[in-house]
Amino acid sequence: MKVAFQMDPIERVNINADSSFRLAEEAQARGHELYYYLPDQLSFREGRVVADAAPLTVRRKQGDHFTLGERRAVDLADLDVVWLRQDPPFDMHYITITHLLDRVHPDTLVVNDPFWVRNFPEKLLVLDFPDLTPPTTIARDLATIRAFKEKHGDVILKPLYGNGGAGVFRLDANDRNLSSLHELFTGFSREPLIVQKYLPAVTKGDKRVILVDGEPIGAINRVPAQGETRSNMHVGGRPEQVGLTERDREICAAIGPVLREKGQVFVGIDVIGDYLTEINVTSPTGIQELERFDGINAAAAIWDAIEAKRG
Repeated sequence: MKVAFQMDPIERVNINADSSFRLAEEAQARGHELYYYLPDQLSFREGRVVADAAPLTVRRKQGDHFTLGERRAVDLADLDVVWLRQDPPFDMHYITITHLLDRVHPDTLVVNDPFWVRNFPEKLLVLDFPDLTPPTTIARDLATIRAFKEKHGDVILKPLYGNGGAGVFRLDANDRNLSSLHELFTGFSREPLIVQKYLPAVTKGDKRVILVDGEPIGAINRVPAQGETRSNMHVGGRPEQVGLTERDREICAAIGPVLREKGQVFVGIDVIGDYLTEINVTSPTGIQELERFDGINAAAAIWDAIEAKRG
């Protein structure tokens, strides 16, 4: 198959952690023809969705982990698969790209389905499953957020469309910074904020469960660094081996059919204790850590699912 990766700059990836690199590596091993382009290199040109893409070869040698051929205009209708793999922020640029990719999917299979990526932002899809999630409020109004904090005491405040742990604050019962943080966030963004009841179980880890076509295949635990609330590996969270609990399987059984129906082939959900906190569909990570800990080749499972869809 002809496969394009729409992703962030490939020269910056950590080949021992980046999920996009591992997916490209597995595709290459299966004989697929790879292309690479940046989100800014996607355009709509008089009826066609076109990317200025370069043929891509990858190798597991950090610093010399890829070779690009001559870049040319590639009509996405001529490809078999396009990976939507750039990181958030989930802003109007990201949303516009999903609209463009909508125009070639499903004749060209876009993974994950861009229509539902646009309509399933990480922190919003969980609202469909209130029995699985901690108490949550989404608001821009300070009085609403303050009332939630007064009710629950210890809360997590974060941007609704952020990623990687950026802008995540824990405000405990004694904190006096809510007004200042609200002023800060609303001063540079028109987006709402999300506030959730703090889950003490996060000190034992924030579990990333990997689902392929709606089925859980394994999990890793991400433990916050000493003195840190956030467990994201971008900010020093430590990955650990962990198994799936009955509660994890219960959560996956509830959300899996929705993900499968909406074309979300590769999804990473976040579970703290017994609660689902995020459903990551834009650019989930964790498959290399899962492979190292448990020997589970998630990239192979993902490609098996894609190849089955392509017939």
